[in-house]
Amino acid sequence: TLIRDERLRIGDYAPRNFDGGFQGEVTVREALQHSLNVPAVLVLNRVGPARMMAEFQMAGISPRFAGLGGDPGLALALGGVGLTLEELVTLYAALADRGAALPLRLAEGRRGSGGRKAAAKPRRLLGRTAAWHLTKILEGAPRPPDRVKKSRSTPRAPIAFKTGTSYGYRDAWAIGYNKRYTAGVWVGRPDGTPVPGATGRRAAAPLLFKVFEQLPPPPPSSGVR
Repeated sequence: TLIRDERLRIGDYAPRNFDGGFQGEVTVREALQHSLNVPAVLVLNRVGPARMMAEFQMAGISPRFAGLGGDPGLALALGGVGLTLEELVTLYAALADRGAALPLRLAEGRRGSGGRKAAAKPRRLLGRTAAWHLTKILEGAPRPPDRVKKSRSTPRAPIAFKTGTSYGYRDAWAIGYNKRYTAGVWVGRPDGTPVPGATGRRAAAPLLFKVFEQLPPPPPSSGVR
């Protein structure tokens, strides 16, 4: 599907891309792989923020809104909502598990945070076909520069991943998954002060790939954990 990445204003909201530029006509696949903000807002405008919030809640996620009166509007597409790293990993693990969301657990036989039992019933976040397409798109996202050559010389199970950088360089994150594992990395300061130049791609993604390099490769027919 083609979508326009160009100057946009919806009411009082005028989103811009991270680099301040625009790419013109791109595919939705390219827009997601390269973290283009304007196409993300256009898609959410068609889906509806209320529907997106309902899907979060169905997956057991409880977003927080700071000074937004409980309604983030289209800013939801660009991180205008508070989620914990655990919640983000839960959502990406659902993509890895064919669209079914389950609470995380801290250890075998123990309860995860919030008192939810690990044996909880899966909650359908999205359809199997949509989860498959998203996974294939995220598997093709550009690797960190220092990982491209190594990934070619050491074939492993493909990693689907996404990076993000919050406003003011306060948070840099990367979350990825393969057939068996889902991992999340956050880079920032505990007091929330900026780390100039620290982006998800530069600061968090290399760490994410190092995590996967330490994990045993998943068997071809293994499920997701």
